[in-house]
Amino acid sequence: MRIDIITVLPEMLESPLGCSILKRAQDKGLAEIHVHNLRDYTLNKHRKVDDYPFGGEAGMVMQIQPVDACISALKAQRDYDQVIFTSPDGQTLDQPMCNSLSLAENLIILCGHYKGVDYRIREHLVTMEISIGDYVLTGGELAAAVIADSVVRLIPGVLGDEQSALSDSFQDGLLAPPVYTRPAEYKGWRVPDILLSGHEANIAKWRHEQALERTRLLRPDLLD
Repeated sequence: MRIDIITVLPEMLESPLGCSILKRAQDKGLAEIHVHNLRDYTLNKHRKVDDYPFGGEAGMVMQIQPVDACISALKAQRDYDQVIFTSPDGQTLDQPMCNSLSLAENLIILCGHYKGVDYRIREHLVTMEISIGDYVLTGGELAAAVIADSVVRLIPGVLGDEQSALSDSFQDGLLAPPVYTRPAEYKGWRVPDILLSGHEANIAKWRHEQALERTRLLRPDLLD
């Protein structure tokens, strides 16, 4: 998989894209993540990529010219499954969406910034809009990192144990059950006996029951 991220703040993405699972995926050759500075594509001699909005509203708006130039340059080299725009009014990112995007070969993520982007970008250049929650960030860089991380970790071979991703919260529509490790007793706090029994069927049943109960208590909306 290849992910191209378009941003006005490339330095903001250096750390999240260069460590942990995302770094491992790139080192293994299972994913390529390229960050493009939008200022490299503007025709403005001062490298500006924003301007005042028509109509006099407060704030600055990302211009269409540099965005179009960057996306066009990328599309001239390869086909893309989706051109994603990070937006607070986009479709909320969830696990089924991540599963679907993990099957893509090439993705572009355009990071929103300032007051927003010239709406013609959303009408003519973007194919998908994604929000990571009902709140507003300074820019879309953190959202782009979240999308990249949640998608890349699902690519076969990225995680050491592929079954780990299949048992994550939300993969089956439920929250994950409690997990424990050694020691079996600490300060009088014991691990549930069922997990020490070695009986796989009973353990699986307990985990499912716990997942249902935690979902009912913490996220009943998922059961709807």
